[in-house]
Amino acid sequence: MAKFVDVASIGSYFESLSDPRHTRNRKHLLVDIAVIAVCAVICGCDGPTAIHRWAKNRESWLALHLTLPNGIPSRDCIRRLLMTLKPEAFQRVFQAWICEAIPVDVNNPHRLVAIDGKACRGSHDKAKGLGNLHIVSAWASEEGIALGQVATDAKSNEITAIPQLLNQIDLAGTLITIDAMGCQKEIVKQIVTGKGDCVIAVKDNQPKLPAAIQSFFSDHMERDLEDLRYQYHETRDDGHGRIDERAYLLAKVPSDFAPGKEWPWVKAIGYSVRVTRHADGTESEEMRYYLSTCDFSGKRFGEAVRGHWGIESMHWVLDVNFREDEHRTRERTLGNNLSWLRRFAVTLLKRHPDKDSLRGKMMSCMINTDYLTQVLSLQPL
Repeated sequence: MAKFVDVASIGSYFESLSDPRHTRNRKHLLVDIAVIAVCAVICGCDGPTAIHRWAKNRESWLALHLTLPNGIPSRDCIRRLLMTLKPEAFQRVFQAWICEAIPVDVNNPHRLVAIDGKACRGSHDKAKGLGNLHIVSAWASEEGIALGQVATDAKSNEITAIPQLLNQIDLAGTLITIDAMGCQKEIVKQIVTGKGDCVIAVKDNQPKLPAAIQSFFSDHMERDLEDLRYQYHETRDDGHGRIDERAYLLAKVPSDFAPGKEWPWVKAIGYSVRVTRHADGTESEEMRYYLSTCDFSGKRFGEAVRGHWGIESMHWVLDVNFREDEHRTRERTLGNNLSWLRRFAVTLLKRHPDKDSLRGKMMSCMINTDYLTQVLSLQPL
């Protein structure tokens, strides 16, 4: 059950945040600027200029909840603050807000958390040798909550960003899902050491591992799995002009599994098969392999594999509704903090009980402060 959060009390979460500005330049309160930024991004604003413009048009409403000692902060004031706030400290404020407002479900023994990276494609600057800003984020798939993120300058650096992100998360009792980029021994060890579990996709970045898993299952399939103890689950989805049939199989790691000594934390290996039948009669099949640090039920294994696409859906929302790929923000800290605000906005908007689309909810927040108040207040679903 979500806790009601009064709009006027939101600023209290930012009071512990250290203000990086010089005291001579503090005409506006950090709390006021932060709350304005949160509200404006929920309404679809994409940067300091749009945030300032929205705030000027909502000054009378903001004055009901904020101090605003010198009126609405300028675009440059908003930009300077978001450029100097340390992203990790900024995120901790929102994490405290969410933890208090939406307590973790104690009846869910393995909270599903997906970790994946996304490129902000408009953030590059070839003239200065600046590549795309990559954001590696954590998403509580079943709850629809952004848990944290780390920014990198290259996709290859996701391998080093994932451990940093894991350090920001309470791993105990969580089930972490990561794509093949995160299939690294030290990452698996870190999750298990933190008393969590993981299901990680396996591809050719670990050549011995996928070959060993594929060989193991191929041998058993030739015998129709007769002498294999395993967990199994099937699903069927019918819609959008196609039928998707999915099968998930998970088996304990055999004692003679070749990579077992190198991956002592792995307790089970599995695969998923997706068969898609289209209305025109064509059919396609996709098979993927996974490692797991726990021997889950087939149903939970399937939920973990399928649930990982929740973060891909969130990335799609960021590009379609917030146009994140089109943003030309090149200053890294500013881009990181704006990216986090967008992810937090998705969290709040998704939890509003209205059946409207996320884009529709954003428009309602823009034109109706009562609706915005409901979104900010984290009304229970």
